[in-house]
Amino acid sequence: MAKRPDAVDIAAQQRAREQAEVEQAFQKGITTLRDLVAPSSLEIHSSHFRLGTKYGRTIYVYAYPRQIYTGWLSSIINIDEVLDVSMYFYPVESEVVLKNLRKKVTQMQATMAINTEKGRTRDPGLEAALSDAEELRDEIQVGSERFFRYGLYITMYADSLDELNFVQHKIETIFGQQLVFSKVASSQQEQGLNSTVPQMTDQLQIRRNMNTGAISTSFPFTSADLTQEKGILYGINMHNNGLIIFDRFTLENANMVVFAKSGSGKSFTVKLEAVRSMMMGADVLIIDPENEYQKLSDAVGGSYIRLSLNSDVRVNPFDLPRVIDTDEADDALRANLVTLHGLLRLMLGGANLQASGATNVAAMTPAEEADLDQALIDTYARAGITSDPLTHSGLPPTMVDLYDTLIHMEGSGPALAQRLRKYTTGTFAGIFSQQSNIDINNQMVVFNIRDLEDELRPVAMYIVLSHIWNVTRSHLKKRMLIVDEAWQLMKYEDSANFLFSLAKRARKYYLGVTTISQDVEDFMASKMGRAIVANSSMQLLLKQSPSAVDVLADVFKLTDEERKRLSNFPVGQGLFFAGANHVHVQVVASRTEHELVTTNPVQQLQQEEQKRMEELAKQRQAQQQAAEQPEGMQI
Repeated sequence: MAKRPDAVDIAAQQRAREQAEVEQAFQKGITTLRDLVAPSSLEIHSSHFRLGTKYGRTIYVYAYPRQIYTGWLSSIINIDEVLDVSMYFYPVESEVVLKNLRKKVTQMQATMAINTEKGRTRDPGLEAALSDAEELRDEIQVGSERFFRYGLYITMYADSLDELNFVQHKIETIFGQQLVFSKVASSQQEQGLNSTVPQMTDQLQIRRNMNTGAISTSFPFTSADLTQEKGILYGINMHNNGLIIFDRFTLENANMVVFAKSGSGKSFTVKLEAVRSMMMGADVLIIDPENEYQKLSDAVGGSYIRLSLNSDVRVNPFDLPRVIDTDEADDALRANLVTLHGLLRLMLGGANLQASGATNVAAMTPAEEADLDQALIDTYARAGITSDPLTHSGLPPTMVDLYDTLIHMEGSGPALAQRLRKYTTGTFAGIFSQQSNIDINNQMVVFNIRDLEDELRPVAMYIVLSHIWNVTRSHLKKRMLIVDEAWQLMKYEDSANFLFSLAKRARKYYLGVTTISQDVEDFMASKMGRAIVANSSMQLLLKQSPSAVDVLADVFKLTDEERKRLSNFPVGQGLFFAGANHVHVQVVASRTEHELVTTNPVQQLQQEEQKRMEELAKQRQAQQQAAEQPEGMQI
């Protein structure tokens, strides 16, 4: 007589079936996921493997030099190739190591004793090995060192076998320069691939004995890092995707040079640095020859000073600084006289002659130089200003006063006065011949010189730089000075000398000078241009024209890879130098920052069109709301 199945048994069977279905569905999901992430095929050969369309090869390191130094692996980590690097560390018990070392030392001592008895020549390698073994025994015995077995495997990938061989040659060359030797894992490519994929299985098992000190040098994350606890964000380090956060005022000096061809992002980068530096409390002063900084100045509430013959702005080159350093107060007048000499050489013909193509032009004879020097001293004296610092608070003279002094002098004075007249009563009168009426007491001040004639531009840049320098020396504060299109100053010897002098002395007054130029050849051809680069602790090289790459590669000692990249960088990428470190940087900006600092005309037109459409939408909305109101409610 058959028994009816119990209800409990039926429920158990049901649960078992459901569990089997769930497990089957789970296994199916795993298989599907594996199929999605796996390559289409895997071919294993004796010296390489093929993973889908990619070729790969695994090599292992089998020999190291007697001494190895920190960072020896960084050149491999930072190489611009696709690599998988695996390191395996196997701790060894100190008792086992000491026992083996004791045996090894005894064997080496016995060998040396036998060699001595038989009169053989000494073996330097054996003596060095004995010394190292004894030193290691002492360190392990006191616990200052531990012992490990270390395996290093590298799997490289390429699109073809020829490219794979080239990558292998590059890696072996880098290793060979450091006396580190490697081999291809012949007939073990599958084990090599399994040892370098992230599954923690050492199937090659090719290891080398190392102590703590030696193995610590292989720490892989030693790529150049420019991240500080304070500073501003310059961009992303393309070597390790870290952030480049840096304070330029922590270096020997806070000067910076920026070289790039037009359209590669130099103005974008500098404006981004300026607005971020303002957030850290720095004042920013800018000489703008192309009207690129007005939008940024208006956005941050800065002062925008437009220099032109039709404007009311006046800058008096005879202004004296209220020097805070008592040792320099006595020399303030003398220093300004030297500055005025250089300025007047530009104004009295030097700039015109040099701009026309003449070289090594002496605009004035020694006699004219002497008469001009005496005229400058007399002009200040007539205004009551002498070498006594107490007289420097008086109203300074102007270019008109110098003209009057020259016209009444004997010798070459009247002739110099005639050449100066166009700046006092002639075509260029007013802008530099009257008392200053500008105040740069603002966190951002932009001097626009776009509307000045080409002949007057170098003179204006010289005078504005001099005025900024006087203000900087009068009041100590964290400041940045940005000189855009600096090549216009480097064309003339006197203005180039002045810019170099300013960059050289800026550190003392908490000033960082940023020099920007797209004409690299002309800038670096000048002796003062190279001196300015040498006195700048930071440099930024964005995309360059092919003709400028060789010049910069020679100055900055670039590698072949950096030289090749320099002319192919996309917009916003370049080489960032800070002190002894340099990295590949990608400049990044937020959406708001991008709208403020972009100089792309297409993007600017799009922004203007978007604003216009928003204004029209607001007007239509206001009109619609007004039309919908009852007639009695309209005001």
